[in-house]
Amino acid sequence: MASCGVFGNIIWVILGGWVYALWYALAGVFFFITICGIPIGWECFKLARVALWPFGKHIVATFASGSCLYIVCNIIWLILFGWELFLIHILMMIVFAVTIIGLPCAKQSWKLARVALWPFGTSITEGDVNPVIAP
Repeated sequence: MASCGVFGNIIWVILGGWVYALWYALAGVFFFITICGIPIGWECFKLARVALWPFGKHIVATFASGSCLYIVCNIIWLILFGWELFLIHILMMIVFAVTIIGLPCAKQSWKLARVALWPFGTSITEGDVNPVIAP
């Protein structure tokens, strides 16, 4: 099963996953310029990690502590650029879904779209677990 994930990740990187990861990483570096932008930079780096190698990773909601702060940060994220990132991932999901070989990549685009829309308060887990998926 692990080889399927590695194969899927290689296909994902070839089909443009590296572009997602590069843009998220560059955005993370940009946000680290100011102290106020550091939390957003961490979320961008988290998204870059998932965007580069998404197969075998799960997005888990972890809203246990600091829920109010997570909600405020997510609303700011959503208003500024979360909805745009969501639309980009949805459009790429549709492009991937047109072909049969792209269906697994479409599923990964959906995973990225959800976390790009509401990233604060989520964590990335790896392995064959069945987590509670973030909204």
